[in-house]
Amino acid sequence: MKIAIFHNYMDNIGGAEIVTLTLAKELKADIYTTNIDREKIKKMGFPDVKIFSIGKIPLDAPWRQQIALWKFRKLNLKNKYDLYITCGDWAISGVVNNKPNISYIHSPIREIWDLYKFSRKEIVLFYQRFFFDLWVIYNRFLNKRYIKKADKLLCNSENTKRRIKKYLNREAKVIYPPIETDKFFYKENGDYWLSVNRLFPHKRIEIQTEAFRKLPDENLLIVGSYEKNASHSNKYACQIIKNKPANVKILHWVNFEELKKLYANCRGFITTAKDEDFGMTAVEAMASGKPVIAPNEGGYKESVIDGKTGILIDKIDADKLKKAIEKIGKNSAKFKNGCLKRAKEFDTKEFIKKILEQIS
Repeated sequence: MKIAIFHNYMDNIGGAEIVTLTLAKELKADIYTTNIDREKIKKMGFPDVKIFSIGKIPLDAPWRQQIALWKFRKLNLKNKYDLYITCGDWAISGVVNNKPNISYIHSPIREIWDLYKFSRKEIVLFYQRFFFDLWVIYNRFLNKRYIKKADKLLCNSENTKRRIKKYLNREAKVIYPPIETDKFFYKENGDYWLSVNRLFPHKRIEIQTEAFRKLPDENLLIVGSYEKNASHSNKYACQIIKNKPANVKILHWVNFEELKKLYANCRGFITTAKDEDFGMTAVEAMASGKPVIAPNEGGYKESVIDGKTGILIDKIDADKLKKAIEKIGKNSAKFKNGCLKRAKEFDTKEFIKKILEQIS
């Protein structure tokens, strides 16, 4: 079976992009996207995946998203493939001209749905809000229109499934995203904590930096990619970098081999994302035998077992995060076996097996 996978852009590699790359590798599929950073993709362990660009797009919002949506809407591969899989929120318009298709949804587009109020308040400047509201109305209309053209919906968590039903009035089957657990390993519970996330406002990195400001004897390493030329994320990232305390270090990006070593040697893993869709990095940390401290919300409730593989914090803030770090830090090694066992439940083999059941 010849399969094509559509993804918005492949120039900033995070969890969603790893899912697309893993699908392409395991299904021997081709990827169609816009912007591509081939060197990053190679360093993340996917040198042989075939990726085609349908045209470059700007880096700044909202042109980046809107033009990606338009390009996939115009894309017509004219039955070149037996199946088309959309695996990116702004690539959903690719289902219109390319059938049969399946959409694997990481979340309904967050800035126009569940994070609309947050984005409007925290990211959009006050004089831009009228135009932002018009943009949201327009794209909600398009999103609902295009999702009706999808033959089958899959999604990455029960949390996302509820959002799809709430905002798009469609049912989706949950297939948890793939983690190549065999590639991760445990070495020691070292002298630093690790955080891996894009430096976007809804990741709430400021909670992490403030907690470690209160813990001068602890160290935090943040692997935090961001679109350097994109104003909507760059401003937040610059604020975090400028205001962080001395015991917090930020790396813009690392390759997969370096990332595995960072997981293997950290004391524990920290994430503060707001209502995360699923949260693949938490499972990667558990696959490295490390406890996870996360908000008691979103996809983390489906992966982290409170008290056994880490701590889930209600209404997380810097003070609560500080207390959790102090509690786990006393004996973080005791979580190792529970974390390793739990991570296996999200292995790539399970993911591909369930995907194949849907496309056969």
